[in-house]
Amino acid sequence: MMTVDLRSDTVTKPTPGMLEAMWSAKVGDDVFGEDETVNALEEKAAAMFGMEAGIYCPSGTMTNQIAIKCFTQPLDELIADQTAHVYRYEGGGIAFNSGVSTRLLNGYRGIITAEMVEPEINAENIHYPRTSLVVLENTVNKGGGSCYTLADIKPIADLCCAKGLKLHLDGARIFNALAHTGDKAVDYGAYFNGVSVCLSKGLGAPVGSVLLADKETIKYARRIRKVLGGGMRQAGFLAAAAIYALDHHVERLKIDHKHAQILAEELAKKDWVTNVLPAETNIVLFDTLEPAETVLAKLEAKGIKAMSTGSHRIRFVLHLDVHAEQVEYVVASL
Repeated sequence: MMTVDLRSDTVTKPTPGMLEAMWSAKVGDDVFGEDETVNALEEKAAAMFGMEAGIYCPSGTMTNQIAIKCFTQPLDELIADQTAHVYRYEGGGIAFNSGVSTRLLNGYRGIITAEMVEPEINAENIHYPRTSLVVLENTVNKGGGSCYTLADIKPIADLCCAKGLKLHLDGARIFNALAHTGDKAVDYGAYFNGVSVCLSKGLGAPVGSVLLADKETIKYARRIRKVLGGGMRQAGFLAAAAIYALDHHVERLKIDHKHAQILAEELAKKDWVTNVLPAETNIVLFDTLEPAETVLAKLEAKGIKAMSTGSHRIRFVLHLDVHAEQVEYVVASL
């Protein structure tokens, strides 16, 4: 029996080439700014997205929470979709770390528009929190890997600029989005005040995300990272893996997208499946007649690991450790 882990793209192991890059990394004390591999990663990522500077952190949760802290003040309010990772899966950090409330919108598969945002911007009134930030997620996890295009983002960015709001991107799977839309990473810098780029999901690095912004924001972000306990020392061993991922694992994301399409098409044929969301990138969300936990147990019996995201909803996530023969095995097992 084959084992196939479809729980998340965070479960990947470093490739031989990545391990070699880690082994040969030049390191120093990053809190002192002396780890040249971390510095190289931050500079590389910033240049890729047309931003001035970057800061390497242990997780995407940390980069998102640092960004929110940088772009808001206590008693402010941010706007996000109700499925947003920053709201649902970061432990209440918006309130705890920043003292900020959240205005939630109901976008289509997590995608919100400027027309939805504008009426939710609070007027200047002592009864209301001050609206100061909009947060987008790309791709949207709870939307089944749904994507913003730059054409979708521009009206939101224009609105934020006109209203004096900051705009942050939770780029949890930003390279999956780029692989699907064909947009260029370097163009993102024109729209966002902050971009979080996760390296440990689709790209397969073992640890870390980079927050990108202007130099002054990143200077303040280093202070917040220190307070949150995110100041790592010889982090270059991890940064080397991230650089390797950026150099070698971006183009291959289309393979994961193809595999997701194959599974989505097969699931749509099954009478025990009631709905399959469009599989634009590497995530497949589908609903089941039986409770999700019952179906998960049946899959587990065949060596297939997956996760539930609702009482009757299951998520498959494709990644670089799921190969074509494993996809064929899943198809046969369904």
